[in-house]
Amino acid sequence: MTTTFETQRAALADVVAIPVTPFAEDGSVDPAGYRALLRRLLDAGITTLTPNGNTGEFYALTPAERRLVTELTVEEAGDGAAVLVGVGHDVPTAVASARHAREAGARMVMVHQPVHPYVSQAGWVDYHRAIAEAVPDLGVVPYLRNPQLPGSRLAELADHCPNVLGVKYAVPDAARFAAFARDAGLERFVWVAGLAEPYAPSYFSAGATGFTSGLVNVAPAVSLNMIEALRSGDYPAAMKVWEQIRRFEELRAANGSANNVTVVKEALASLGLCRREVRPPSKPLPEDERAEVAAIAAGWAI
Repeated sequence: MTTTFETQRAALADVVAIPVTPFAEDGSVDPAGYRALLRRLLDAGITTLTPNGNTGEFYALTPAERRLVTELTVEEAGDGAAVLVGVGHDVPTAVASARHAREAGARMVMVHQPVHPYVSQAGWVDYHRAIAEAVPDLGVVPYLRNPQLPGSRLAELADHCPNVLGVKYAVPDAARFAAFARDAGLERFVWVAGLAEPYAPSYFSAGATGFTSGLVNVAPAVSLNMIEALRSGDYPAAMKVWEQIRRFEELRAANGSANNVTVVKEALASLGLCRREVRPPSKPLPEDERAEVAAIAAGWAI
């Protein structure tokens, strides 16, 4: 029987939450704290989780920690949420991670943009094909940050690998996204706005049906308000949410997104939900910048 991946496709057309990875006082991953953050998301109505995403500090985790985070997420989600596990690094590592995700019970993997100084278009296809063909029963979602890649290459990949069913598109150019999606096949894939709430309205207008979010860790209701507005085509309402989250996202994007994770963890810390510690090359906010983040988070909590 041919797998249709309809359940997985539906899960991508939603708020795709990227949970943070909390650390204990000794610097190790905090399993109990992580479960509590996941449960908060699930209880708020979030139904798609991406462990080992960038907001989860994927590149700062060891292989064993990435496996732990995957297992904890699948266990906590149960039947109540879809799990899209982040995988990447070299091909053997990515394949091993994808197979582990399958063994743990996840039904989808997100393939991080290859971190390599020399990425050819054909090599991009080969990289993703090797991973997708290793787990043909899992839905595969490339995380695309490369503005040089044309949509025809994604179509080529999917011709070989029908389990490539969606794209997390994270090139900050709505016009390029619109062209890329149409060149690849607008209806062929689920298009996820990979730059979160700030880009969601413009990307939805061009064909996206889901968006990723790190902010959702702090204020799930805010992210859910935006997806509901976008689904109904109420762009004025979506832009009201955009205005509400603008400053928070500006702080995350400052200095080349240096504080992308730091600001989210600081907000969680201000609410007593998570320690603020991040791992290098990220760094906690200085004392004089914490108050603004805390004020924003407190406003959302109200």
